[in-house]
Amino acid sequence: MRVVFDTNVIIAGLVARGLCHELVETHLPMHDALLSQRLWDELVRNLRDKFELELEDLPVLHLYRRHAEWVEPQALESPVSRDPDDDWVLATAVAGKAEAIVTGDDDLLILDSFRGIEILTPRRFLERDLSSRQ
Repeated sequence: MRVVFDTNVIIAGLVARGLCHELVETHLPMHDALLSQRLWDELVRNLRDKFELELEDLPVLHLYRRHAEWVEPQALESPVSRDPDDDWVLATAVAGKAEAIVTGDDDLLILDSFRGIEILTPRRFLERDLSSRQ
């Protein structure tokens, strides 16, 4: 499945044990992860500013960067999300022809879908992923 993993999911998976950690460790490598420079920069900046972590501290990020398919999103014609920064998550998904966006962000989750792209919580994504593999 072609998926955009929002930066909040990746960060939660890196800094804490739990559902997002399982998703990042086990499920992310089984999918075509889509990434844009804008989302990468946000991820690196938030890890540094909020958690004082650098890329060198997290070798898994190097794997994520290499594993992901990089796309170049274009700005959406008009704002969609309540948070304008989240429109870049949507634009990345559109540019990569994603089937899903996985996020914990309520400003995206309230949309439910965008241009046929499902917007799922990490739990809902894992439930679907596990049921599709049975």
